[in-house]
Amino acid sequence: MTAAPVPTSAPAVAEPTTGAAWLPRILLANLVVEVLIVVTGGLVRLTGSGLGCPSWPECVPGSYTPVPHQAEGWHRYIEFGNRTLTSVVSIAAIATVYAVWRWAAGRRDLLVPAVGVLVGVGVQAVLGGITVRTGLNPVTVAAHFLVSMCLVSTAAYLVFRAQEPVGPRRLVVHPLVERLGWATCVVAAVVLLLGTVVTGSGPHSGDADEPARFGFDPRTISWLHADAVMLFVGLVVAVWVASRLTTEAALPGQAWAAVFVVTLAQGVVGYTQYVTGLPWVVVLVHMFLATLLVVALTRAMVRLRATS
Repeated sequence: MTAAPVPTSAPAVAEPTTGAAWLPRILLANLVVEVLIVVTGGLVRLTGSGLGCPSWPECVPGSYTPVPHQAEGWHRYIEFGNRTLTSVVSIAAIATVYAVWRWAAGRRDLLVPAVGVLVGVGVQAVLGGITVRTGLNPVTVAAHFLVSMCLVSTAAYLVFRAQEPVGPRRLVVHPLVERLGWATCVVAAVVLLLGTVVTGSGPHSGDADEPARFGFDPRTISWLHADAVMLFVGLVVAVWVASRLTTEAALPGQAWAAVFVVTLAQGVVGYTQYVTGLPWVVVLVHMFLATLLVVALTRAMVRLRATS
């Protein structure tokens, strides 16, 4: 009697299983580092360390790292740390493209945004260099932040879209709700843009020696920013209520409820920083909550549709 043949199918099953486990982890790591570099970039700006490394791509002429007795003092370590994190962000972006190509069967709905993040990281590196070489021009500083928020949104889209199977996606709410959601996103972009103008007009523009860069009246810009926020809050509530009334699916309403909660927290912190004279720690929390708001808003838009 001959021995029964040993099954040989196990290795073929292990590869997809391993990939299915690693893909969401890599996508989440990519999102985390994108959020983290916004926070460290905010720390650079709020501590006046934007020119801690006065050259680019070198920190100082002749050295890619800070040197002893550098005139910028401790600011050089904060700016250099932020630049170093760019390498981590680049590695995460490359890993994301590979993971989607390798383990998501080349899904175009994931591969295109994954490549977009990688390209965006390169654009950010160049834009960061231009920002330093132009002496922290307020326009390039604002653009640097806004591109980061776009990358956060794209990375968040990858995380939440990958949780759904491939295939056509249908609306689970009334079409007007989705249109209102897109209008909310546009207003959110305006809020972020005005936020960069507020920061650039106040004491935290990134340079300890020349804090106010835009030259606008901080009080006037702050109130304009607050007006846009109030419009945004109204739209969030409208989409939240409409998504609950026009579908039996729970996910859209839950996602927009999360947007509302983060928005309220952001409003409380924003008002606190205004009445307390803009302490940099509170402003940093405000920037962190802005990234969470972008993540929550991206998730809410994804949840308005579902794979058929």
